[in-house]
Amino acid sequence: MAWELAPRWQARCESARHERRHGARRRRAGAGPKYALVFLDRLVVTLVHLRTGLSHEALGVLCNASSSSIGRAINELRPLLARRGFAVPGRPGVRLQTLADVFAYAEAENITLRIDGMETQIRRPRANRPGRRAFVSGKKKQNTIKTTTISDGQSHTLWSGATRPGRMHDQTALRTEGIAEQFRQHPSVKAAVDEGYRGLANEFPGQVSAPPKKPKDQSDDNARVTEKYGWREMKRRQSSRRICVEHANAEHRQWRPLQRYTGRREAYSETHRAVAGLVSDRAARRPTRRKPSTELALARPTAC
Repeated sequence: MAWELAPRWQARCESARHERRHGARRRRAGAGPKYALVFLDRLVVTLVHLRTGLSHEALGVLCNASSSSIGRAINELRPLLARRGFAVPGRPGVRLQTLADVFAYAEAENITLRIDGMETQIRRPRANRPGRRAFVSGKKKQNTIKTTTISDGQSHTLWSGATRPGRMHDQTALRTEGIAEQFRQHPSVKAAVDEGYRGLANEFPGQVSAPPKKPKDQSDDNARVTEKYGWREMKRRQSSRRICVEHANAEHRQWRPLQRYTGRREAYSETHRAVAGLVSDRAARRPTRRKPSTELALARPTAC
């Protein structure tokens, strides 16, 4: 990761210096004030902050630097981490950047996608601030920010984004981000979703599978019991198919900022994508679980 980000960080620093100077360099290379932290230290500080949520003051004590230097290092490297994209299992060096990349990859590899939303609690906005109610989640009754996560059948994070206020429904976020349009452009891609994406499943019945609707009450007791148990079994199988994306969201929750975000809401999207990219790196290195066979096998050899 250091070899990957070092040239980008250096180019970003040179671009910022060029803007401040309003022209080319006037002194020889190496002149001027020196950085309090070298690049590798800045990268480690940023990763520790994203993983544990330590404050800038605490990190400054550990690194023998000021809190402003720590904040500057995090603000410089967090955008670079957010733009890395998401790792592909078994394809080192290949990263998925957009939704079009994810759907093209799923179509080429014949992968059934798992889609689900994720809510993170944030600080309550100041009173009388415009748009304050937009972040109040109807589900959690708290101020939250929602994101959408897409994974495969092995709980590998393939994409995570579509940041929106907690009051917005998951279905609205899908259409705003363009996920529904991707299903139209890739008719062979299939996905498993939960009850919150019922409208998407109704629009693409051959591609998107949602939990079955609860059967209505009938006068016949035997028929009612049969449909009830059949509905429960179908719902259990649907949950088993899409539990992979729940495991992917659980890996995101292991990082402190995504448990309860205490920073500025404007920086949450960048923080979330940086964490999701790092989670995808770890998941891509995880060995793929073998799919169990459905063929019948004899428990012991029989005598002829």
